Amino acid sequence: MTQSDIWRLSATELSRRTIAGDLTAEAAVAASLTRMTAVNPDLNAVVEDLSSEALGRAQQLDKARASGAPCGPLHGVPVTIKINVDQAGHATSNGVSALKDLIAADDAPVVKNLQDAGAVVIGRTNTPEFSFRADTDNPLHGRTHNPWGRHISPGGSSGGAGAAVMAGIGALAHGNDIGGSLRFPAAANGAVTVKPGLGRVPAWNPSQSAERGILAQNMSVQGLLTRTAQDLHLSMPSLIAPDPRDPFHVPLPWHGASPDGPIRVAFSKETYGYDLHPEVDAALEDARAALSDAGYLVEETVLPDVFDAGRTGYRALMGEVYALMKGDVDAAGSQTVRDIFAVYFEEFPPFAGVELLQMMAKRTQYARDWSLFMQRYPLVLTPFLPQPFFRPDRDTEGAAGVHEVLGCAVYSYAMNFLGLPAASVPSRLAELPSGPQPINVQIAAPRWREDMAVDACVAIEDRIGRMCDQLWQRMSVANG
Repeated sequence: MTQSDIWRLSATELSRRTIAGDLTAEAAVAASLTRMTAVNPDLNAVVEDLSSEALGRAQQLDKARASGAPCGPLHGVPVTIKINVDQAGHATSNGVSALKDLIAADDAPVVKNLQDAGAVVIGRTNTPEFSFRADTDNPLHGRTHNPWGRHISPGGSSGGAGAAVMAGIGALAHGNDIGGSLRFPAAANGAVTVKPGLGRVPAWNPSQSAERGILAQNMSVQGLLTRTAQDLHLSMPSLIAPDPRDPFHVPLPWHGASPDGPIRVAFSKETYGYDLHPEVDAALEDARAALSDAGYLVEETVLPDVFDAGRTGYRALMGEVYALMKGDVDAAGSQTVRDIFAVYFEEFPPFAGVELLQMMAKRTQYARDWSLFMQRYPLVLTPFLPQPFFRPDRDTEGAAGVHEVLGCAVYSYAMNFLGLPAASVPSRLAELPSGPQPINVQIAAPRWREDMAVDACVAIEDRIGRMCDQLWQRMSVANG
């Protein structure tokens, strides 16, 4: 492999070479920075370039290794951080112009854990205003573009992270997910991710002035987007390291006990009245075949009511958002985001008062139903979205746009309300009239068993191949 191709290496390959001494951390980081210089101007995925401090840290890692210091599992691996999480000395703007000077005094747990493991932060990635859209654009940093082309949104809210990692800017990309903000960008860009379950990854922003609402605390999680499923097995054990600043973090190991016998997978194409696109149908069949070939027992069956759980959960979240966040959106948000929030409240009428408390309590009933179901079916394979990913700014097009972007995404936000892990992995590349785009499927797992969902992603990727390889070939052709 030539020096110019180092950026193509997965995090797993990079760490193996840097730990063995076959590659310096400085060379690994420099290659990723060169790639960022080449492709980011067209994508606007990374909105704060940290080249200078990244190279300095890489050099320190090399010196430490040379002196005999032990290497962390992510030694020299380039990573990006989303701009809604604290990184000491940098603005936690959350895509909001009024917060552009909110400089963090300390690192959030996820930043600390990644750096403690030897990762090198090379840049900070874009997010929509307040990190509350499934698309990525804001008045402060502008629009992020999808590396597959401008016919597809990059997703959100971790849209900068998804576009960056798939374009080759860093082997790992941090993101977070309250209703789909890891899985939307994964699906849009063809990345792999697992939305961790409740309590799995420690979370807190030292710069925050007040605690988040209880539903935000229970539904929002921190995670990573990767180009290959195996990189989640490499990196997530570092991300879940305990941090006392999150008093509700659960310090369990990444890998759980191996199940006895073949794993049963519940399979469903149910889309609750939304049309299932033929390419999504084909992607589901491809994923089912891959899992079956890998020894899983895939059985088509009826799931607990995802639609009711998802809609109830999102209406409850909108109730909390209306009470605790609407004032900030009205005061500091652009007209575009204020208009989108107004339509959110129409699509998901907020619960309030006693009814909000009742629906929050009902969360336990939904979670119990799924816990019992997963006694027989530890994994659940479903669509993520019933249609191929939407075009940029679709959610600005009134009720119909928000309905297409979020209304149909019940498999996404239902998992946040339930607190269950849910992985997203590409299983097909669709050649559509608008252009090529990946199609991802979702794999849900029991509480604390993110590793099982990632194992299933590995099995699908082993059969289908890495989506990044096809993307890079197309990007190379497009750039001559």
